Amino acid sequence: MTEPTDSDTLPLQEARLWRDDAWTARVIKNEEDDGWAVEMTRHGDPEPALVGPWTMGRDKKNPKPLDGPAFSTLVKTAAEVIRRHEQQLHATLNRSVTVTARNDQRIRVALSIVPDEDNPSATLTAHDNADDSELASVNVSPAFRLTAASATAWIESGYARPR
Repeated sequence: MTEPTDSDTLPLQEARLWRDDAWTARVIKNEEDDGWAVEMTRHGDPEPALVGPWTMGRDKKNPKPLDGPAFSTLVKTAAEVIRRHEQQLHATLNRSVTVTARNDQRIRVALSIVPDEDNPSATLTAHDNADDSELASVNVSPAFRLTAASATAWIESGYARPR
């Protein structure tokens, strides 16, 4: 991927290309049919955050020109797509369960995964639910499955590293 130049991020308002300081909207030919699509790319990202259908113009051949309100709506939609993706990724990499163990103590056990192509890792941490103090922390395989049963077994083992 080539690095964007200053001219790639300067504000621009054309019929098929709109750009502000953070986003670029580009109307493109839809490869799947005879229509048009619009792609929204956040500056610095390698691919579009959003690609969707775009309205045909009055002549039924060319796309409707981009305008301010449409661009604003596209920016909001694309930002929401990115936000949801980030939330989903965070939820995939960070899980927790709260269990009752050891003399009716409520303990929150969290699994935090660090994705890395060469050396992924994960940490299992126990916190006292009453005061959030850390009770134990161990490194585990990123494939470790955190469930109420596995959390309870870890606690009952005296926080020994799970296999």
